[in-house]
Amino acid sequence: MLRTKIAGIGMYVPEQVVSNDDLKKYMDTNDAWIQERTGIKERRYAKRTGETTATMGVEAAKRAMERAGTSAQDIDFIIFATLSPDYYFPGCGVLVQRALKMKETGALDVRNQCSGFIYALSVGDQFIKSGMYKNILVIGSEKHSFGLDFSTRGRNVSVIFGDGAGAVVLQPAQNNEQGILSTHLHSDGENAELLAMYNPGTHANYWTEKQLADFDDAEIANMFMSHNMIDNAQNFPFMDGPSVFKKAVVKIPEVVMEALTANQLTPADIDMLIPHQANLRISQFVQQKLGLRDDQVYNNIQQYGNTTAASIPIAWCEAWEKGKIKKGDLVCLASFGSGFTWGSALLRW
Repeated sequence: MLRTKIAGIGMYVPEQVVSNDDLKKYMDTNDAWIQERTGIKERRYAKRTGETTATMGVEAAKRAMERAGTSAQDIDFIIFATLSPDYYFPGCGVLVQRALKMKETGALDVRNQCSGFIYALSVGDQFIKSGMYKNILVIGSEKHSFGLDFSTRGRNVSVIFGDGAGAVVLQPAQNNEQGILSTHLHSDGENAELLAMYNPGTHANYWTEKQLADFDDAEIANMFMSHNMIDNAQNFPFMDGPSVFKKAVVKIPEVVMEALTANQLTPADIDMLIPHQANLRISQFVQQKLGLRDDQVYNNIQQYGNTTAASIPIAWCEAWEKGKIKKGDLVCLASFGSGFTWGSALLRW
């Protein structure tokens, strides 16, 4: 069976830097409060118009393709991971295909939030290993800033997130000394509502006793979005931070160990762990639990915030650009997020 290699990697973050102090204009918060709870100092916000989730993905893809020595015409499949698509439908994959003037290649959109990139990478890995495709573009991109609650009411969520994109080009490896060794995916929907954006949606308050949507009383339709839902702030993301933290610090080390055990390796063998950049405190807890040194873990949430599906490829690309990942290094990617879903990928660079 073929093995999948990372032929090229790229990232894109918007120019606008938004510090913790900048957020004081919109909500009752301060730099110390945010840093103490999340480790975040600043984040990037895309242009209000002229920059979208898909356009940022395109910029990251261009850099990945250039480094892979491939053109847009070489790509035979696109996998795009995001929770903030340009349109409710169609997905961002086809917008990338259009923007890059690609041939009529397939485009798949992945909606696994913080675990989206790991899931997308795993799907791409299977397509390469099966021989179905030879040049797969995998993108993780988010424009959170357009849909957050910038008020004191929403500060616990809004201060965490930033915008950006990362991408990789997957190709068959020429030898077994590099490439993806294995991927591991999991989910547990028992507490799906603890980290979710309920509306717009079709749930009609089915899954919980709590009323999540004040939709209009009508004989038909008028449920997707209503003035009452907007007035009652039911169109913003919700997160039970402590509950997410407790689950993440268990499941991330667990899925990292699953990947290592599957390949007869130990944490000491890891050259670089790239965790999803959800919260610096989670990353530090995971590092301690796995017994890793500071130089074995890369974090950049301090500068970019949580960019959800984009966070792992952005951190991965930046670590490589800084020379912290070298040929032959064992790299582990790990994520945990809404769903709950979590996963890991182990690869030899």
